[in-house]
Amino acid sequence: MNRRDLLEKGLLLTALGLMVAGEPMPGARAGDDDDDDEDNRRRAARLARESGQIMGLAELMARVERRYVGRIVKVELDREDGRWVYEFRFLPPDGRMFEVELFAENGELRRTKGRVQERAN
Repeated sequence: MNRRDLLEKGLLLTALGLMVAGEPMPGARAGDDDDDDEDNRRRAARLARESGQIMGLAELMARVERRYVGRIVKVELDREDGRWVYEFRFLPPDGRMFEVELFAENGELRRTKGRVQERAN
């Protein structure tokens, strides 16, 4: 992995870490109802991680990087149907993005979107 990849991954992890930790993202405006909802979601995600209800990003990120071809360009953690879900967006060499969603409590595959490219074993 080259220096640029490390920097990009570090920025991505920092942004997600701020989101999960409940820290305001740069440029966030105080006083918006959407901001309050986002703050509540971040707080809930942080508590779920601290209590062991969901797996950490680093562990799941390592899993998906070993399994799928491409560079992770975006990660989100959301509640869907009452469960925490990590969504990883990949940019493979052919340029056709795809997404992989994992249940955050156990890393089990929820679904994929797009033309997923898996690594050869």
